[in-house]
Amino acid sequence: MISDNKPIFKRVLLKVSGEALAGEKKTGLDFDVIRNVCKAIKTCVDLGVEVGIVVGGGNFWRGVKDGEGKIERTRSDHMGMLATVMNSLALADMLEQLDVPVRVQTALAVSAIAEPYIRLRADRHLSLGRVVIFGMGTGHPYFSTDTAAVLRAAEIGADVILLAKNIDGVYTADPRLDPTAKKIDSISYQDMLEQRLAVMDSTATSLSMENDIPVLLFALEDPQNIVRVVMGEKIGSRVG
Repeated sequence: MISDNKPIFKRVLLKVSGEALAGEKKTGLDFDVIRNVCKAIKTCVDLGVEVGIVVGGGNFWRGVKDGEGKIERTRSDHMGMLATVMNSLALADMLEQLDVPVRVQTALAVSAIAEPYIRLRADRHLSLGRVVIFGMGTGHPYFSTDTAAVLRAAEIGADVILLAKNIDGVYTADPRLDPTAKKIDSISYQDMLEQRLAVMDSTATSLSMENDIPVLLFALEDPQNIVRVVMGEKIGSRVG
């Protein structure tokens, strides 16, 4: 249940992994999952929270992993960027079905289906209560969508980065591989880098540290976690 308290954040950058949108299918799109995610986003918007979203593309294509060295790295990463656009359009359509105003902006131009990313335009959309979905990552190969999330968060002046993944927090090791792994409630950027904890890649972590943007990592298995975090409930792990 949502309390009567006000949200603790005014503007957030929500990073959603592509794999999370695939649900148990692990690939493609699970529309029940997407609808539930969008319902949580709608609740946040109705509470007055300004929401920007960066979505990954791993449910369709992961540049380095899926290219397997058989496709030139830059081209493989561009394929991954296109995968994020498919996810962005799916999220946008579902949000519109829920009567949430939304705009898709992409780092590289696909003018027939999305706006080009322009920071001031994105800021204006957000201030008017529109959700802005940022597609195509940073628009450059060799950079992850986690890095794109931190970059966009810094550019739009987000209060926090909400990292919604298939894991419920930061662990001392991969809990799927190491049963002795322990969950960490709070950790500094520096400690995360030094311990090589695979929450975000090192570029994204360093950029967060340099811009002093806190990161809240939590599981998207229950999309209402998005609302709980915005309302200040202590779930997942805090980085920063």
